Amino acid sequence: MDTEGTYDSRGTRSGHSVPRPAGPPPPVLPPMPGHAPAGGPSLGDWLRIPRPLAEPGVWRSGHTDRPAEEAERTPDRTLVGGAVISLLACILVWSLWRNGYIPYWRVPLTLFTPDEWWGPFDHQPLTHGAVRALDIYRLLIIGAIVYGFGRLGNWPAAFERSVAGRGPAARAAGAAAGALLVWILVWTGTVPGMELTFSFVAGPWMGTDRTLTTVVTYTLYALITLVIVWPFAKLGRWSRLRRRNADGSRPPQPPTAGAGTPSARGTTDRGTAGEAGHDAESRTAGSADDPAEWPDLRAAGQDQAAAKLAQEARSGRMNDVDYARIRRAWTSVRADSTRLPAFTDTVLRNGAAACTHPSGARDLPVRSARHDLLVDQVRLGTVDDNERNPYARRGSGIALDPGLLGTSLLAVGPPGAGKSRALIRPVVESLALQALAGRAAVVAVCATGTQLGADKGFDVVVKLGDPASVHDLDLYGGTSDPDEAAAVLAEGLVGDLPEVDSRRAATALAQLLGPYRAAHGRFPAVPELRELLDGVPAALAALREAVDAAGSQSMHRELDARARQSGAPGDPGPALADRVALLDRPAFAEFFDTTGKARPFSLRALEHPLRVRIDLPERGHAEASRMLARLVLAQFTASAAARADRSLFACLVLDDATRTLTPDTVRGIQRLRSAHAGAVLTLRTLDDVPESLHTALLGAVGCRMAFSGITTWDGKRFAEAWGTEWVETRDVTQRTVFADQPMTRAIHAFRKLVTGKAVTTDAVTVRQVERERWSASELAHRVPAGHAVLSLTTVRGEHAPPLLVNLNG
Repeated sequence: MDTEGTYDSRGTRSGHSVPRPAGPPPPVLPPMPGHAPAGGPSLGDWLRIPRPLAEPGVWRSGHTDRPAEEAERTPDRTLVGGAVISLLACILVWSLWRNGYIPYWRVPLTLFTPDEWWGPFDHQPLTHGAVRALDIYRLLIIGAIVYGFGRLGNWPAAFERSVAGRGPAARAAGAAAGALLVWILVWTGTVPGMELTFSFVAGPWMGTDRTLTTVVTYTLYALITLVIVWPFAKLGRWSRLRRRNADGSRPPQPPTAGAGTPSARGTTDRGTAGEAGHDAESRTAGSADDPAEWPDLRAAGQDQAAAKLAQEARSGRMNDVDYARIRRAWTSVRADSTRLPAFTDTVLRNGAAACTHPSGARDLPVRSARHDLLVDQVRLGTVDDNERNPYARRGSGIALDPGLLGTSLLAVGPPGAGKSRALIRPVVESLALQALAGRAAVVAVCATGTQLGADKGFDVVVKLGDPASVHDLDLYGGTSDPDEAAAVLAEGLVGDLPEVDSRRAATALAQLLGPYRAAHGRFPAVPELRELLDGVPAALAALREAVDAAGSQSMHRELDARARQSGAPGDPGPALADRVALLDRPAFAEFFDTTGKARPFSLRALEHPLRVRIDLPERGHAEASRMLARLVLAQFTASAAARADRSLFACLVLDDATRTLTPDTVRGIQRLRSAHAGAVLTLRTLDDVPESLHTALLGAVGCRMAFSGITTWDGKRFAEAWGTEWVETRDVTQRTVFADQPMTRAIHAFRKLVTGKAVTTDAVTVRQVERERWSASELAHRVPAGHAVLSLTTVRGEHAPPLLVNLNG
């Protein structure tokens, strides 16, 4: 039987070898771009952009205020109809005037000119001066007629809406048609322009020399044509259309990180903090108040340092982070004059690299959002042009800053709604940039693989469960007080269990941590803590012996109390042991070290401008990841409030806060506002939090964000939190008109026959009603994909109503 080579050895049939799988295709290099990548504005130009004070959440860079209410919009049909009627009336009046049906129109001219210019009958012109005056007078009358009827018929608005609204090409074509019409009117003498122009140059220029006469004649033709065409060219924006067509003929430019950058190193539209961020007017380059020239340093007599920094900015060696960092250092110098010599010396030596972050970094490897460090803002999107949004906010950029994040932010949205892409990563980037500028500290907690930036963009990266992780996590929050460590650890371990009292759990842990630290000078590691909580006799006996050896006899009372409570009803020990057992796994064997061999990160380091990312192994250890996230949240709320130096804004960004919130942590989040700190939390649904905490959680945060796709149950909670408002409603009632006169009834009958509708009148009732800002149904079904509803509150108590935000704008 022929096996068709299926079981034969290679090369045994017909001398042909068995075909091998095709290898990968050879690499194809992308085509070389035909032009240089587009560059952004220089640092100086970017600094001079006006940033007026605005409402909370407004992207201030280049912002212009809009009126509080929209001007009444005339319907298109009414606008065009009025323009056409006024045009016809203009033609009628012009025709009547030209044909002599309007008497005495020359009387004003004869009153202000010499009598010898005019004849005795019909005031006919007798001199060249009279002819010129009459032409000028006619030109003024034509201009007055056109201007008057143009204002009456609102021709500019009609042109903008009916012609220019169809696109740049339609605008240009409409302007060209208008220019051609005026040119024909002038050329045919309907509008006195040609004869008037030639009358002023007649004489020596229009003599017997035919060559000179021809040159002058055609020059005047060109000038007249130019005078006619120029205003229509401005109206039609011909130059802009020409540039657009020229750019469209080139190959498309590839997107680069340098687009819109104020630095020479490719940062997107960014900025730095300082007093200059509050200016509402742009500055002129080289002026006394030009921020790029460092006027504050010059006013303090530091001309050399100011000149050095200004030169760095002009040469492109300084970026927005450098500017923000040096301004931060200068602010500290003004607060403590003893730092002035050191500041001046490092600026003169290092220029833009002065006062660098301890990591040596001067920027992030990649930026995915628009940042403005001058006012510490990160842009999330654009307020949608929707009737639910206030008219003054429509189309404006929406941004977050520490003043808003200080009240904490809660975002709820289903998976895939864009919480990590549109909110978490931009906020983490913004806080990381502020940390490089020495003004913030950020701790980002996320699942392994979440795209929050490259490892190079962080100072500390804790990859729990990954043996390659350089840093470890301090299980006890860096404290040396057993009671404080027990309270925070109990909240992280069993804070989500309603049947376990967190206070009793903290007491049980303190009864073990205190004696252990007194005996060994450190807290127990995870395996040791598990044995103690399980009540292993050998472990407890060894601890008693170690306490005796350390001479801490008073700690025996703690151990005796723990022994009495062990096994009693309501004892939290078994629950604590079960939760600690989740960490006593091979994947975590090299983590949570307390012997000093590892490099643990402690949240006590929030007094330093650190960029920290903690990766949790949710895929293989989901329950342990939830517990660790809850522990980090409890440690952050405790450490942020206990800081001695609160000059840095500290923020915890928790990418998924499912089952991490407890009554104590919700109260801790509320206290962050007064500690110059905040938290950003995201949830898939409010059901991931105990129902008893829904109201407390929404009340504890100042900024609330509902993404597209939430359920009506979640929408109901947001609707209750956002409350109601008074709105004006119009009720229109149509009533049939019954005519008494036979002629009127006949007209109404004919109208009904033609239109198919009876003649009616509208009765409009206007009233004020109280309505929910956003109802549960609207939040669940009327928020488009890629959008979210966001309300904001600043630490000073300023509010922004719920706004529909386009996160892709």
